[in-house]
Amino acid sequence: MSVNIKIVDAVKKYGDNTIISDLSLDVKEGEFFTLLGPSGCGKTTLLRMIAGFNSIEGGDFYFNDTRINDMDPAKRNIGMVFQNYAIFPNMTVEKNVAFGLKNRKLPKEEIEKQTDKFLKLMQIDEYRDRMPDRLSGGQQQRVALARALAITPDVLLMDEPLSNLDAKLRVEMRTVIKQIQNTVGITTIYVTHDQEEAMAVSDRIAVMKDGDIQHIGTPKALYQRPTNLFVATFIGRTNVINGELKIKDDNAHLVLPGGYEVLMDTIKKEEMHDQKVVASIRPEELIVSEHNTDGIKATIDDSIFLGLNTHYFVHFEDGEKAEIIQESKIDSIIPKGTKIYLGIKTEKINVFSEDGSRNLVTGVVNDNDVYTK
Repeated sequence: MSVNIKIVDAVKKYGDNTIISDLSLDVKEGEFFTLLGPSGCGKTTLLRMIAGFNSIEGGDFYFNDTRINDMDPAKRNIGMVFQNYAIFPNMTVEKNVAFGLKNRKLPKEEIEKQTDKFLKLMQIDEYRDRMPDRLSGGQQQRVALARALAITPDVLLMDEPLSNLDAKLRVEMRTVIKQIQNTVGITTIYVTHDQEEAMAVSDRIAVMKDGDIQHIGTPKALYQRPTNLFVATFIGRTNVINGELKIKDDNAHLVLPGGYEVLMDTIKKEEMHDQKVVASIRPEELIVSEHNTDGIKATIDDSIFLGLNTHYFVHFEDGEKAEIIQESKIDSIIPKGTKIYLGIKTEKINVFSEDGSRNLVTGVVNDNDVYTK
């Protein structure tokens, strides 16, 4: 059975140092929910509070209607997958997967049935008699996941489970994890600092900074309409460009380097006044033209060919720099030193207040607002 996880006004302190302050969160039953943020933002601390490995200095934690603050970790029915796998080196794959079931003193037939089920589900049945030191990193991680799921937990907690794997294997394993989670339907909280990984596996993501949640939403919502500049720069690549918002004849104009103006019809009504702003323009939202002079003047500094796409690095007349991602052409790459003009996909760009604290465009959906209002 999966559960709804509800956290209300959580506080975590180490001595006089407050790591998490008044954090609230609601994870839906069966949801794949990711805590994403830089090192030291509090995401693993929060995960360990849910697991019962860290003390709770304030607030309430619930699994459905059951308050778990003082519940023994062993009674929370949690499956846990760690960064270092934590599988037993002196046991075969089969015995590792069966370990939690034997601890619960289940009948031998049920242990064998559950062990077989998850060995096959994780596609490690052929390795059942192998010792861990004869497995690859990806195979070891499959063993750890099978062991965590075999006990039929209410909640699966995963702490940076792929960070020790190489890049290609990480991509493979995140696909496996998402498929298994969909198959089993278990409520999952996943911790990572890798935004691409978070985008690939999550139903919703909470972006954290300094112990606070900045934005909760779907990968699409966070990428396309981030609530502030921190989220915009943490989720995917973006060009941060200083500019001004000018209101002319009841229309908002974004003034960018070189005086280039972009008509913006996405600015919120309450933000329709002259002000300094910061624009977030993702590399794919800039359009390169060598001939059309309607755009921002720029000069090519360098380029990187990556097959499907070519990345261009440019500078504007005022010295500001930007990155552009364009689909690669079959004939040529624009050479260094070339003067170009950049068009902008205006409906996609985000405009923030000068301090970066709020997005001025419409369409921002932040599930965290319900806790902060």
